[in-house]
Amino acid sequence: MTKPIVDGLERELTGRARVIRLDVASAIGRRAARDYGVRGIPTFLLSDGQGQIVYHQIGPVNRQRVREIVTELESKEGK
Repeated sequence: MTKPIVDGLERELTGRARVIRLDVASAIGRRAARDYGVRGIPTFLLSDGQGQIVYHQIGPVNRQRVREIVTELESKEGK
């Protein structure tokens, strides 16, 4: 189940990363899915500080990989 993992990441990364959840059943969710090329559900995307997608995963969230990418982005941005 993806929700508990994303909930945990949201708590763990507070102040370091922002979690935004979209429901593809809503108009805004459908538009975002189209704009970001979502082809499966669930899909997890990470973007850098400039809004560029740096990680795109379809299926269950890889918690450890998300942590690693956030740390890498912080290093690049000097945080």
